[in-house]
Amino acid sequence: MWNEPSAGVVVSALDPESATRQPIPAVVESVEQGSIGEELGFEPGDQLLSINGVRPRDLIDYRYLIVEEELHLEVRDAAGQLHVVDLEKDADDGLGLAFTEALFDGLRQCNNHCPFCFIDQQPSGKRNSLYLKDDDYRLSFLYGSYLTLTNLKEQDWQRIEAQRLSPLFISVHATEPSLRAQLMKNPRAGLFLEQLQWFAERDLQIHAQVVVCPGLNDGSALEQTLLDLAADGKGDWPAVLSVAIVPVGLTRFRPEGDGLLPVDSACALRVINQVETLQVKFQKALRTRFAWLSDEWYLIAGEPLPPRNSYEDLPQQENGVGSIRAFLEALDQATLTLPKQLQQPRRCSWVVGRLVEQALASVCNRLNSVEGLIVELHGLPSPYWGQDQVVTGLLTGQDLIDGLKGLDLGEQLLLPSVMLRQGQPVFLDDMTLEQLSQALQISIRVVHGAADIVAAVMGDGQKIH
Repeated sequence: MWNEPSAGVVVSALDPESATRQPIPAVVESVEQGSIGEELGFEPGDQLLSINGVRPRDLIDYRYLIVEEELHLEVRDAAGQLHVVDLEKDADDGLGLAFTEALFDGLRQCNNHCPFCFIDQQPSGKRNSLYLKDDDYRLSFLYGSYLTLTNLKEQDWQRIEAQRLSPLFISVHATEPSLRAQLMKNPRAGLFLEQLQWFAERDLQIHAQVVVCPGLNDGSALEQTLLDLAADGKGDWPAVLSVAIVPVGLTRFRPEGDGLLPVDSACALRVINQVETLQVKFQKALRTRFAWLSDEWYLIAGEPLPPRNSYEDLPQQENGVGSIRAFLEALDQATLTLPKQLQQPRRCSWVVGRLVEQALASVCNRLNSVEGLIVELHGLPSPYWGQDQVVTGLLTGQDLIDGLKGLDLGEQLLLPSVMLRQGQPVFLDDMTLEQLSQALQISIRVVHGAADIVAAVMGDGQKIH
């Protein structure tokens, strides 16, 4: 499942008062069973006002503050009554509290105007959280989301250094100052190389991302970007740990005349050859391939995915770099001991994005070698986004209805969890899982990984109606 920014409190990066705005209290969402928090009587809805006289700004502050062995907590319960709690604990003991928000003083939004920004390529009228442009260094540290560094104030840089918020995940796109400023429509974007030096001088680290826009930052610009980043990828403590190169994604909702071109198979093949050539050089100089292409490049080009060991420790798997290869490896493990036949015949459907259908065909064939089992793999396009070759996570509920309506889907539809919002059974177009199930008249099981998929096709697990 995928996360999206909270629509609760938004702090604009351009608001001069945002740096001094008082954080809202941290609201408890759940309490771990058997934890210190449960022993103290914390309940969902309670508000943590301060820890040792300090109101935490976010989850990072909270984690720093609770390492103290003696804690003085100020709490307001759901009924509005104030409580003061004093306790002693070991330094490595947590309180077992989870909160409704990771940021208690609001989300830092993006101040760039990148024409390729996916947020701006959505239709209007959907839930507010889909239009929030997260560019918050704290979410980058906590969850690996990408930021651009263009909206950081002096106190933000000071905090990154003081709390050692490293590594951060940075959208670079280009290192040449004028080109990066042009891509982001923000003159502050041209400061990146100076900012990178700031990280290097303080032994702080980043993972980088380059979204390739054909005709803008590919070719020689892409090579220069990777070489500039590799210059800070040397030594025992490199400032740049890895680079992910991903293709620009364009939807039918993007503004007219944006000057952007989609990545076709010829472009994908050129970029693959260019980056793989550089990988050989990086391996010799840095003892790592350093820069990796996301899986889409190979799928768009019709080329086989690289072997698993070429991705090393998968530093950018969450960015789609080696994720399919790792998934195939996990599926291989999950299907090592398949039965020869099922006691009761079973037929089900497994839906994925059309872009990854071919890569998963061999696994589907292996499952269908079990006597009595039929698994239909449906690789769908996305009319919603106007994309024929689409990754699974972008399929919407309407795409599934358009692609599956009227088909014999068997007794169950297997739905990868990457299509749904984290914690809520809702697609990118706001359709719910229940609405989809009713429209297709079939029970649905959300699957979360390789082992779950194998268990589901074998008939093990709970159905979602």
